[in-house]
Amino acid sequence: MSADGRATPRRSGQVRRPPGGLLLLAMLALLAVVIVLSFGVGPLRIPPGDVVHVIAHQLGLADAGTLNQRDISVVWNLRVPRALLAVIVGASLAMAGAGLQGLFGNPLADPGIVGVTHGAALGAVAAIVLGATVLGAWTIPVAAFAGGAATTTLIYLLARPDRGGGTATLLLVGIAIAAGCSAAIGFFTYIARTDELQSLVFWQMGSLAMADWGDLLAAVPAFAVGAVALATLATPLDMLALGERQAQHIGLDVRRTRALLVAVCALLVGSAVAFAGVVGFVGLVVPHFVRLLAGPGHRWLLPVSGATGGLLVVVADTAARSLDPPSEIPLGLFSAALGAPFFLWLVLRSRKRGGA
Repeated sequence: MSADGRATPRRSGQVRRPPGGLLLLAMLALLAVVIVLSFGVGPLRIPPGDVVHVIAHQLGLADAGTLNQRDISVVWNLRVPRALLAVIVGASLAMAGAGLQGLFGNPLADPGIVGVTHGAALGAVAAIVLGATVLGAWTIPVAAFAGGAATTTLIYLLARPDRGGGTATLLLVGIAIAAGCSAAIGFFTYIARTDELQSLVFWQMGSLAMADWGDLLAAVPAFAVGAVALATLATPLDMLALGERQAQHIGLDVRRTRALLVAVCALLVGSAVAFAGVVGFVGLVVPHFVRLLAGPGHRWLLPVSGATGGLLVVVADTAARSLDPPSEIPLGLFSAALGAPFFLWLVLRSRKRGGA
């Protein structure tokens, strides 16, 4: 209140936001509801009550009762691992996007836009076409991680903030690297056997159609390590927001932090690409949306982005398998349809504000 009793207007830029912990709990609760609902949606509709009954039965908490084997198989063997893998993929891409934006100091950094996703895809495609099996079931995820790590390192060396790498430099470098990786992917697709072509093309557009419990169990360790490691870097990311020189002056080991961020983001993106193919724009859209709710601090930005990214991909994957049964629309088409207009809006807004 002012001295004359009138209400003092709120200063420009001051926005009341809900507490980060409360926001995270709300997003996790919404995610849980959407996951359970997705178990019953598809070409075969299963009531939510039967879905809960199936899960309770499989966990040994209830007997089969009136359930039929078809519903049990569809829910437990197909939809449960698929939805949970969608959560991991969405959370990985969203958290990696937030981490890359903090690393580059650039709000337009996204695993797909700057070429990291294409690098991971190149590693996975090369492993598939060349028939590499040296690490067994882990061969493709490790190859995707290696491709993502190499691409992230190269992008950072060419467009790092302390060398004048602004938005334009980052986008140009990302476009060039993505184009090179796409050309290499095209070559591997050209030399692939006929029986590999259909799966390769569909995989490049993003899909969770082949997800099973084995994929889920393989994806969990990589996601857990990457998510926990990135969460521990929340404070260093806040320090990097001040600029690399300022962060170094206040005691941050910038070189070590950069290396850790590159490795962690590549791990998250590589594992997501290895199990779902190319799913773009999640790492761009979600962190921007979450910043409006939770603010720029990475302590809450990272976990809330993970929950929101998981929610987004679960909804998109449910739509992908439900809109044109019995066929499936590639998951990457949904993310591109959402992300491309949002990216153009960001570029136009940056231009109006005098950005590159």
